[in-house]
Parts: sequence; C-alpha cells; structure tokens
Amino acid sequence: MGAGKQQHQGWTPEAMSTLSGKTYLITGATSGTGFQTARALLAKGAKVVMLNRNPAKSKETIATLKNEFGHDTDVEAIQLDLADLSNVKAAAQKILDTVASIDALICNAAIAQVPNHKLTIDGFESQLGTNHYGHFALCGMLFDRIEKSLGRIIVVASLGYNLGLKTIQFDDMNWRHKYSPNSAYSQSKLAQMMFAYELQDRVSAAEKKVEVYVCHPGSSSTSLIKTNGNKTTRFLFWLMTKTPIVQTAEKGAYPALMCATQDGLEQRALYGPTGMLEFVGPVGKGTLNAHAYDKATMQRLWEISEQETGVAWEL
Repeated sequence: MGAGKQQHQGWTPEAMSTLSGKTYLITGATSGTGFQTARALLAKGAKVVMLNRNPAKSKETIATLKNEFGHDTDVEAIQLDLADLSNVKAAAQKILDTVASIDALICNAAIAQVPNHKLTIDGFESQLGTNHYGHFALCGMLFDRIEKSLGRIIVVASLGYNLGLKTIQFDDMNWRHKYSPNSAYSQSKLAQMMFAYELQDRVSAAEKKVEVYVCHPGSSSTSLIKTNGNKTTRFLFWLMTKTPIVQTAEKGAYPALMCATQDGLEQRALYGPTGMLEFVGPVGKGTLNAHAYDKATMQRLWEISEQETGVAWEL
C-alpha cells in the first residue's frame, strides 16, 4: 500500500509488520473490540495474554482463535476481575510469575451506563471501580515489567469523557447521591484518561522508558451497551446501529492496535476515528479537550487512586 493511500484511509492493521516475539496483554478480550484486537495481533504472530473475568468464556475464545489461526497459536488467559482489587492484585502477581515481557498492556475492558447504583466489593461506584481503579492498580503492579520490556500502556477511553460533569466529582466520587448512569460512566472514562496523562508526566519526570497512549473505539457495534445499559439506552443504540455512525467492532479495534504497535506517535493526544462526529472514519489523531488533562485534577485523582487501591507507584 502506498503512503498516500494509507494516509487517506487513516491507520489500518496493514501498517503492522510481524509481531513475532512480542507479547501483548488485553483486558476484556472475549468479545467486541478486545477480541478483534487479539485477533489482529495474533494474525501478525504475537503472543496474546487475555485478562478476562469469565474463565469459561476465555476457554471458548481461545478455542475460537486457535481454530482460526492454528493449534500452535500463542494465546492464553489469566482470570481478572477489575471490580475486585484483591483479584486484580492476585492476577497481576500471576502475570509477573508467568509472563516474562510485556510489550503493551491494553486497558480495554469496561462496563457502561449501569442503570442502577451499584458498588464494587471494595465500595467503589461500579463503573469507577471497574474502569478506573481496577486498571490503575493493574498498571501500577505491572509497570516495572512493562518498563523492563520498553513497553507501552494503552488506555482505551471513550468520547463519553466530553459528557457529564467534565471533571471528577471529588465530593461524591462514588455517586451515593443523585446517581446518573451516564454521568458516572463519563466520570469513569475521564478518570482513565486523567490517569494516563498524569502517568505520562510522571514517567517523563522520572525518565522511565514506558510510552502511554490514549485512544477510543468510536461508535462501535459491541455488547457493551447491550450488556449494561437500560432499556432506553439500548434502544437508542440499536437505532444508531442502523445508521452510518456506527462501525464494526473490528474497525473499533484499530485505534488500540495503532497505539500498541505504531512508532512515532505523540503521547499527549487522543487517537480514534476522525470522520463524522469522530464516531467513525479514518483512524488518526482526534480532538483532545483540555479538561481531560487539567493538572490539578489529575494530581488529586492520582493521590486518591493510590490511597483507595493501596497501590503506590514508585514514580
């Protein structure tokens, strides 16, 4: 493919060279964009370690992938429940014991628009606990292994960060009062982005060798809304899937794949579709609004995240 054609189409997996010898970890890889990300990496010869909540689904997914790519395909799974910090820490330790190098950790798993207020086992609002705190703890425990591998951390965010309060509700982070499914989801995805951008600053100051990227899948047809959303949200998304502003889960995986494999990317950026509403279209550098990297808010969130998870980063 010529450079001009690649530029016009945006980034596609055709830009990836062989990934033989490289190891990628993906949270939430049994379906949707996580599964498609795993497929694309395996197709280029990478080793993939899926970090999934449901062992039975992991087993089915591994069978599906080996049926497609061959019995010797290097794919395995480690059980991880991001909503349970004791489980996250146990999974991280198992990774450290069994996975020698990490070329990229792709923080893909998420829950969205949970209709009723729920708390995780650790007492966090379910979306904040799963999407942000779980990944914060996982990345913190694996950071040294990632740096030793000169690897990357990829945070899969959402355009939802532009909705809701556009900041962190520090006086009621767990939404015990006036719970809103959409606003709580928006806060959780904004928190993930703020974690990533603050991590970039801390990595730079400490002169560490880890690259950190933030991307989003655009408007992709996955089970996320169908699994978590209320009836109205599910119906509205179903209507959207009948229009050109929803793309396939396979295309929704492109931004994470680019961030995990492409050299020369700018770190303080948001990568995703660049077409209509940035929901669909050619993948590249999109619009990043400044509230996502407000320094005082990022620093405060980081300090609270260390306290709440019990994971202190050595940065």
